Amino acid sequence: MSSCQPKAEYQETDLPIDEPFLIVLGVAQDAGYPQAGQQKEWQLIKEGKAKKAYAVSLGLIDPKTKQRWLIEATPDFKEQLQLMDQISTTDSYPYDGIFLTHAHIGHYTGLMHLGREAMGAQSTAVYAMPKMSEFLRNNGPWSQLVVLDNINIKPLSNGNVTEIGAFRVTPLIVPHRDEFSETVGFKIESNGKSILFIPDIDKWEKWDMDIKAVIKTVDAALLDASFFKNGEIPGRDMSEIPHPFVEESMALFENLNAQEKRKIHFIHFNHTNPLLFPNSPEHKSVLEAGFQVARPGQLFTFD
Repeated sequence: MSSCQPKAEYQETDLPIDEPFLIVLGVAQDAGYPQAGQQKEWQLIKEGKAKKAYAVSLGLIDPKTKQRWLIEATPDFKEQLQLMDQISTTDSYPYDGIFLTHAHIGHYTGLMHLGREAMGAQSTAVYAMPKMSEFLRNNGPWSQLVVLDNINIKPLSNGNVTEIGAFRVTPLIVPHRDEFSETVGFKIESNGKSILFIPDIDKWEKWDMDIKAVIKTVDAALLDASFFKNGEIPGRDMSEIPHPFVEESMALFENLNAQEKRKIHFIHFNHTNPLLFPNSPEHKSVLEAGFQVARPGQLFTFD
């Protein structure tokens, strides 16, 4: 599997024209960057010292069949749809389907744009696990999307493949703060190649699968990097918002060979995470350790 950085953000003159591919539409944690009320962050944007970062989302595109799917409906839904419109088309606008990992704000609230107050979509397929499906059906305003047939919920089940065009998508349940739904990652396959996508997990050791073993079976892995290290959020008990710290993950993956390390792309950065800044010492340390940092507009081809 190859990955490339577009020549201009979200635009690429060498996009595949007859093979399926994946594009990274956002790399930030649920609330994006800059976050609400963070005046220092907004000032950095104003001064050109930082860039806005959208919440984590992926686009799956098959240009040959003019089909496309969205993974995660984020608060940045409309901007990310516009980005997809720049590089792809579909006969089932806006998407042939949307896959959701769980019911935290950065991963499903973009569905609001499909409703009567906005796009008024017609039966857009939304692929969701059982508790996630129940949450959407039984809680407003999401239930209105179902009643008005803006969305058509399609069931997912743990470990079972869903075939969509040239892609195969398999949900994998992971431990996380499941207040309203279960949480899954996805294994995405096409042409015999595969990508693992786990934007949220409490800790790797809590999973009933061995993440190091799973990495060896895929061609690339986009993994939870919400926080770089413990204590990153002053005044908050970070045990209440458990994620694998990047420092922990790098230590866990330290003994993987160079090829396996290159598969790992850290993603889902909280606004406090220095990996959002390409010139930060932390960003440099990740690259020097043999790992990669996901980038907005990054492409993954299945060849």
